[in-house]
This record gives sequence, C-alpha cells and structure tokens, in this order.
Amino acid sequence: MEMLSLAKELKSNSYPGRGIILGRSKDGTKAVAAYFIMGRSENSRNRVFVEEGEGIRTQAYDPSKLTDPSLIIYAPVRVLGNKTIVTNGDQTDTIYEGMDRQMTFEQSLRSREFEPDAPNYTPRISGVMHVENGKYSYALSILKSNNGNPQACDRFTFAYENCVAGEGRFIHTYKCDGNPLLSFEGEPKLVEIPDDMEAFTELIWENLNEDNKVSLFVRYIDIETGKYETKIVNKNQ
Repeated sequence: MEMLSLAKELKSNSYPGRGIILGRSKDGTKAVAAYFIMGRSENSRNRVFVEEGEGIRTQAYDPSKLTDPSLIIYAPVRVLGNKTIVTNGDQTDTIYEGMDRQMTFEQSLRSREFEPDAPNYTPRISGVMHVENGKYSYALSILKSNNGNPQACDRFTFAYENCVAGEGRFIHTYKCDGNPLLSFEGEPKLVEIPDDMEAFTELIWENLNEDNKVSLFVRYIDIETGKYETKIVNKNQ
C-alpha cells in the first residue's frame, strides 16, 4: 500500500467529516492517536473538546445555541485499563461496556450501525489501541450504509498487529463534501507518524479546512510505561 501524505489528504478534502488516525511514532516508542471533528451547520460547529477523566468529551461552546445534542455531544475517547477507545459517536460507551464484559471490539459493535441522519447515514468510525507489556496493537472499524441504502449495514474491521514504527492508518466518515455526503470507501489510508507530538498536531490542524474544522485531539502513549501526553485544539477558544 502506498504511503500517502497526510497533509495532502487533508488539504485536498474540504470535508472529510470526522477522522481517526492511529499508529506508531517513527522511533517506535509511542502509540499515537488523533481524532478530529468538523462541521457544516451552526450546531456542529458550536463544539469544543474538554478533558474528562483519562478521555475527552464534546460540549457546546455556547449552550444557548445548542439545538440537537443527539449526534454531536458524546465522549470520543475513553480508557479501559490498557485500552484506549476512540470513536465519532456514543458507540465509545458501547465498546467500553462490551470490552469491560470481555467482548471483543467487533462483538461490542454488533449492536450498533451507522447514524440515523438521512440522507447521509453518517458512518460510525471507531478505533481501539491496546498497549501492554511493551507491546502495541490497534484496530479500526467502520459501520456504514450499503451505498446509501439504510436497510443494509456494511461492517468492516481492520486489525494491525506488530505495528511498524512510523506508520499509521487514517479513516474518516465522508469521502468528500457533497449533498448527500458519501461514505468513506476502502481500507484506512497508510500515513506517516512522526515522533514530535506538537509537529503532528500542527500538521493536522493547519491542513484541515479553515471554515469546517472544529476540534482536534492528539495523544502519544509511551509503549513501555503507558504514560501519555495529550494535546487538544479547539477553534472556539
């Protein structure tokens, strides 16, 4: 698979929607996660990321302008022991609760499907990172309608073991901007993961569409110790 320029992928797409990037730093010592949200409506743009425990949640920047919280207010990141869960919706809680009952990542998502936001039927994208005893693996999932048909849910899980240093995978909700919005297609994209968290954060944030970008979360986890550093960027400050 060709390694793509993450900067170019973001710069050339005015509306990838929500995106998850998981991977391993170039020096091999860090497990890396990034999650961003974008918005076209006032309701979607009226959000910020805030820390909550070891994870984060979305909240309204201006509560007086919040109209429908159902698909925009949720916890994108939660931590369950040595597992870090990252998603674009309240399926974070579904995965957390399922894995807490010894279900697999894939099994936990069996009760969920794409979002009920016709005609887009926004895919649910999810990731889980497993860091334990100096080892690191991760998986990504997408639940999407069958070419816009809400009667059929297509389920794809991509698992990555013995993660290669400097490599990551990028999945996002929408193929590109449009009406209706078309779902992401194919395998998660292969992208480069640098050692510098600040540089990685800046690369993502600066290349997201200026009008549509809302918030960004980046975390680097030390694979040997489990200690982590987090960076949050909100357009609404």
